Amino acid sequence: MRVLVVDESEERAAILREGLAMAGHEVAASLSSPLELLRAVEDLRPDVIVIDTESPTRDVLEHLVIVSQSSPRPIVMFATDSGGEIIREAVRAGVSAYIVDGLDAGRVSSIVQVACARFEEFQRLKAELAQVNLKLSERKLVERAKGLLMHSRGMSEDDAYHALRKLAMSKKLRLGDIAQQLIDAAGLLGKS
Repeated sequence: MRVLVVDESEERAAILREGLAMAGHEVAASLSSPLELLRAVEDLRPDVIVIDTESPTRDVLEHLVIVSQSSPRPIVMFATDSGGEIIREAVRAGVSAYIVDGLDAGRVSSIVQVACARFEEFQRLKAELAQVNLKLSERKLVERAKGLLMHSRGMSEDDAYHALRKLAMSKKLRLGDIAQQLIDAAGLLGKS
């Protein structure tokens, strides 16, 4: 894995680089300031980001939010601040593993593996949730479109559904797309 290391302390960064090298990972770059993080992620496209800090500042967390939104990847943060609120803020910003006072070259590899596994599981759940939400919104559109057909054409619920389904199949569109088109057309005609 290509890893981007961010640490203001060269001594601690050396420990991180040593642990990553022992595990066979490539250190893509080692930054001394988290303010360079966005540009470095865009330029280097690392697989994982490892940050070591006393306590994550608001600027660091804001940069992590942007990175997590634009190009999500596992983020490991080693810190000395064990405050519950700062840990929650770090996790909300996209940190996959927040390790307090645990910087040890021998443990870096397993911590990165755990962070990657958590990240992958979170991404899977996020995609699953998006799919469920899409299906739910499509279901609402289909129900509304069926209601329009039932009201305007005197169709039964079953007949309205089959008419929508048949049209979707003939147009090679998703049922939700056809339902949206019908709702839009009814709105244009003032029948919604």
